[in-house]
Amino acid sequence: MKASRGSQKWLQIGVNQYPEILNSAICASAKLPVGTKINWLSPLAAENYAEYRDQAFINRLGLKLRNRPLMDFWPPRGPMWDGLAVTSTGEVLLVEAKAHIPEMVSPASKASPASLQLIEEGLAETRAALAPRTTVTWSGTFYQYSNRLAHLYFLRTLNNEKVRLVFLYFVGDADVSGPKSRAEWEGAIQVTEAYLGLGRHKLSSYVHHAFVDLNSFPRET
Repeated sequence: MKASRGSQKWLQIGVNQYPEILNSAICASAKLPVGTKINWLSPLAAENYAEYRDQAFINRLGLKLRNRPLMDFWPPRGPMWDGLAVTSTGEVLLVEAKAHIPEMVSPASKASPASLQLIEEGLAETRAALAPRTTVTWSGTFYQYSNRLAHLYFLRTLNNEKVRLVFLYFVGDADVSGPKSRAEWEGAIQVTEAYLGLGRHKLSSYVHHAFVDLNSFPRET
């Protein structure tokens, strides 16, 4: 569905009208080889801006999961991915977009007891691999950030898929009182990662923070 405001709106506009702006920011943040092309699979205007989650996003990306199925790691109604893409170098991009800082703070999971147990197990496994010294519960504050990391861990570490996680931050969205500078976003990211006990970790090279100033979009947008 076409969005009217916020990060969903700007990602839809960027993907469908000005992909070169998004692609440039992502390639720079991920330090992808010069000339790398990005092919967006969602959200596409031709598909009513559909977004994907659970096995549907796995299928959309053509991933095989030869080592461990998603249902053994995460219950149904998992993360809804803002954007999905593949690169000309054969890598997958999972994209989470943000337009204002309150989006960084997510409520704790409201899953059923059975689902919550599987979520807690997946988060604990991820936390042990990426932030072994912390005892903070990852299913509380900043749960969205942690569950995205968990899916990267599931795909990249457990299933050996060539996946990168991209957090895409829009600068200058006045409609939602978004940050006016990259520095504001960087401060929020630092707080989030500090709370979760994250420093340099095993998947740091595959977690990217890309910034797009909305002034780079044509004014008529």
